[in-house]
Amino acid sequence: MTTPTGTTASRVTPRLGAFVDGVREAVGRGLPPDVTAYLVGERLAPILGAADLLTPAQRESDPDRYRQHILHAEPDGSFAVVALVWLPGQRTAVHDHVSWCVTGVHEGEEHERRYRLVPDGPVSRLVAVEDVVNPRGSVCGFAPPGDIHRVWNAYGSTAISIHVYGADIARLGSSVRRVYEDPTADER
Repeated sequence: MTTPTGTTASRVTPRLGAFVDGVREAVGRGLPPDVTAYLVGERLAPILGAADLLTPAQRESDPDRYRQHILHAEPDGSFAVVALVWLPGQRTAVHDHVSWCVTGVHEGEEHERRYRLVPDGPVSRLVAVEDVVNPRGSVCGFAPPGDIHRVWNAYGSTAISIHVYGADIARLGSSVRRVYEDPTADER
């Protein structure tokens, strides 16, 4: 998998700063990952689409792959907020994550294929279980295990999504724990 480019936010907008404060409060409760993801999602939904959420630099794309902008990394490593900017046709590999995650579509729409690992003799294989189109304003959250998916921009213009991870993405560089061979690669 090609690692998306990473940048650290040069400026946190007031709206983003207030959101980070809300995430800090939710994460600070010390609740199970799925409940934390739900609480973070409740805070993310109202700010999606707001014109003053990101700076122009935080909206910049990369012509070769989706671009990651690290907007905030909590000093204690408990969470990070990232913007992913997708040009049409850009996609991730099939992957899972290092921690719980909440994703919200800020602009455009994202397509997602979700997978399940199914035992198949001495090994397991991936089976596609759901295709989802996430339009602007949609929020979803998940916690490992069971978080295997691929995301892409099939829309005709730029898509931007906001991701909150229960890990220090600035230190790790990516939220991806493992990349899987795409079971549908021959179908394309």
